[in-house]
Amino acid sequence: MGSADDQGGQEPPGRRGEVNLQAIAGRAGVHVSTASRVLRQTEPARGWSAPAQRVIAAAAELGYRPNRLASSLRTRRSNTIGVVMPRLGDTVIASICQAVESAARAAGYQLLLTTPPDEMGAQLEAVDFLLSRRVDGLIVSSLHLSSQIPRLTNLSVPIIATNRHPGDWLPAVVADDVEGGRLATEHLLALGHRRIGVVAGPRHASTAVERVAGFRLAHEQRDLPVDEALVVHTDFEVEGGVVGAHTLLSLADPPTAVFAVNDTAAIGVMGAARQRGMRVPDDLSIVGYNDIAVVAQLPTPLTTVHSPRATMGAVAVERLLAAIGGGEPDGAVLPVSLVVRSSTAAPLR
Repeated sequence: MGSADDQGGQEPPGRRGEVNLQAIAGRAGVHVSTASRVLRQTEPARGWSAPAQRVIAAAAELGYRPNRLASSLRTRRSNTIGVVMPRLGDTVIASICQAVESAARAAGYQLLLTTPPDEMGAQLEAVDFLLSRRVDGLIVSSLHLSSQIPRLTNLSVPIIATNRHPGDWLPAVVADDVEGGRLATEHLLALGHRRIGVVAGPRHASTAVERVAGFRLAHEQRDLPVDEALVVHTDFEVEGGVVGAHTLLSLADPPTAVFAVNDTAAIGVMGAARQRGMRVPDDLSIVGYNDIAVVAQLPTPLTTVHSPRATMGAVAVERLLAAIGGGEPDGAVLPVSLVVRSSTAAPLR
C-alpha cells in the first residue's frame, strides 16, 4: 500500500465531526506528519508551499475541527479564561462581561463563565470550579471586601479582579470611584447644597465604600462636616434607592440633594420623591453613578458619573493575558467623568 503522499487525495472523507488527519492528508495528497505540522500553525504564514495550501483547503472542505483537548495537553494551556460575574442581570456587570468576551475572543481565547450569587462563599466556590476546568487565568468581578486572601493569592493561575476589588493585595482593573464620588458631591456643593444625603450601597462592596469616601473628601476639601444621619446603607437595587430615600426624607432636617452610588438606586430615589409629591430637581436634586443608557432617557434625565465599563473589561483581559504569558499581574485605575443633566439644580431652600 502506498503512502498518503502517493494517494493523490483519493482517500474518501469521513463524516463531518469524524474528520481526522489521515483524511485531510489523503485529500491533500501529503503525509500525515505534513498535515499535522500545517494545522498546528496558529496564524497563516505568507509563502506557504503548495502542499501546505492544499492541507488548509482540504481541512476546510472536510469540516475539520481541531482537538482542543489534545492541543491543551501538549501546550499545557486550554486557551480558556474563567470568569466569575455575580449579578449578570445588572446592566453594569453585563456590559463589562460583554467587553471581556469580545477582547478574549479577539485574542483567541474562549470564556468559561459562572454567575454565582453576590456572596463571598459562592464566589470562592465558583473559582474552585473554574480551576478544576483547567482555565489559564481568572477574571473575577464584584468581589467582597472580606474575600479570603489565602484562597485567592495561592492560585495556580493568574487572577485579575474587575469592577470591585477586595483590597490592594489583589490586582484589579477598576474605575476611580473615590474621584467619582468626589465629583458627584462637589457638583452638588457648587450648586449650593449643604444637606446632601447618600444612598450608600452595601458595606461589602468596594465601589460603594470608595464612592462614599469621595463624598466625604469633597466635604473635607471645603471644610464642611458630614452629618452621619445622611449616610444610609442599602443594596444596589431600585428598592434600595426607594428605602434609602424615604429614610433620608423622613429626617427632621431632610437633605436637599441625594447622591446614590449607582444609577439603579438613583431611579429608586426618583420614585420615592415622586411618591412624596416632590419635584426633581426643584425640591430634590439627585445624582447617580455609572451612566447606564436608560438614565439619559428618563422624564428628568439623570446627572451621573460615567464609569468606563467597556474599557474596564478590555483592560482586565489585556492585563490577564500579559500575566498568562509570564508577566506580573497588574491592575489599573481608570478615569471617570461627571455627566450633568436635568436632575440637579440649586436648592430652593
